[in-house]
Amino acid sequence: MTASLTTGRTAISIRENRLSSLTLLRRLGNHFRKNRLYRAFRELGRAIRTVTLLRCLSEPGLREQITQVTNRNEAFHAFADWLMFGGKLIGHNDPDHEEKVVKFNELIADCVIYSTACDITDAANDIAAEGRPVDLDDLATVSPYITNTVRRFGNWTLDLTPPDQNPTTRLDLEPRVLFAT
Repeated sequence: MTASLTTGRTAISIRENRLSSLTLLRRLGNHFRKNRLYRAFRELGRAIRTVTLLRCLSEPGLREQITQVTNRNEAFHAFADWLMFGGKLIGHNDPDHEEKVVKFNELIADCVIYSTACDITDAANDIAAEGRPVDLDDLATVSPYITNTVRRFGNWTLDLTPPDQNPTTRLDLEPRVLFAT
């Protein structure tokens, strides 16, 4: 009972801007095993984790959704690892440098995924333009993590001159793809 009162009072104080996040972190950091606020939040976290685990056990749809999201994240990270120049070895003990390497690698992965998505969209629009039907279930299974068309160590050309006009996106499927007649 005391734990819920403490967390409730803390939550109200945060909502009403009477307790700053810095003060809260300072309170949680001081002698954390003896700190009532720390113990209250730990018990609240345990209760939330228990309720979440019980929901996962009792709801197959939720388990399926969690699995899909986890698989999607793992697929992205596997794709980004595949794109990583020089493998997974970062080679420095400098956290700032390591963070830059990871961020730039994810940026390249995002750019390759965008380019692949544009190519997939163009292909679907071309099929529809020829009058053939595009099955949306088939289209939904196409992954943007295609590696056989990417030349990781090929010739890279970077043109930093700004375009004359705003670029147009090509990620819009034409209506004939979505509403085949």
